[in-house]
Amino acid sequence: MNSHVALILPLLAASPSFAASSQWQSSEGGSVRLVTSGLPDAQGRLRGALEINLKPGWKTYWRNPGASGIPPEIDLSRSPHITAAEIRFPAPERVHDGETVWAGYKHSVRLPVTFTLDQADAVTLIDADVLLGICETICIPFQASFVFDPGADPDNQSDAFTVEMAHAALPAPADDMFGITGLELQDGVLVVEAHLPAGADRPELFIDHEKPYLFGTPVLSSFDGGVAEFAVEIFASPGQALAESWLNYTLSSGGRAVEGKFQIR
Repeated sequence: MNSHVALILPLLAASPSFAASSQWQSSEGGSVRLVTSGLPDAQGRLRGALEINLKPGWKTYWRNPGASGIPPEIDLSRSPHITAAEIRFPAPERVHDGETVWAGYKHSVRLPVTFTLDQADAVTLIDADVLLGICETICIPFQASFVFDPGADPDNQSDAFTVEMAHAALPAPADDMFGITGLELQDGVLVVEAHLPAGADRPELFIDHEKPYLFGTPVLSSFDGGVAEFAVEIFASPGQALAESWLNYTLSSGGRAVEGKFQIR
C-alpha cells in the first residue's frame, strides 16, 4: 500500500429520502447507504445497518484496522433526538497489502448500527455523515451524507431483511470453550491464550483497545489440542500503562467467530 491518504473524495450531499433507508452514495470503489427497520423500542433504541457494497478488488476496514487505517464512523450531530450510534462488526479477515497487514473485509459487508434516541417516541430525521476507508492498491477516505426519515416506512420488508442479516452475522459471545482464557505481559509482548472447540483449524485473533496504536498484529505462536497462543507486540508504552485496561477481541476459526473482552492485569 503506497499511501493511506492518496485522495479525499468530496463530501457527497444527499437529498432527503422519505423511506426508512437512505439513498445509495457511490465512490470509485463501491457504494454505501444507511438502513433502519421498525420503530424505536421502549429504551429509544432503533436497529439499523451501514451497508457497504464493494466493487471487485476493493476492501474496507474493521473497527481497529491496526497501526493505520480508517475505521467506519457515523456523525449524527445534526440529527435531533439521536444521542448515539453504536456500530458493530462481523468477524474480519487479515488483509495483506504488500508490506502492510491490517484487519478488514475483502467483500461487501453490512455493519449493524443501533441508534439511540433521547425519547422513545420522538419524531426525528437521521441527518448523518459517514466516513470510511476503501482500498484497492491505495486507500481512499470516502465521505458521504445522508438525510432520511427512519419512521417513514418502518415495516418495509426489504429493509427488515437487510438489518436482520447484518445483526445475524455478528460473532457469538465468547466463553471458556471458545475465547480468550488468559493474558500476560512479558517484556513488551502481550501473550494471549485462547481455547477453541474440538476440530477447530488455524485461528485468527483481532484485537481492539482504547489505545489501538499501541499494539502490533497478533501472531499465532502455538496451536495444539484446542489451545492457541498469540504474541502481540506492544509499541511505545510501558506495560504498566495497560494494567487494568480491557481488551476487546474477535477470535475466528473455520468459519466460526466469537467476540468478547478480557482485562489486562
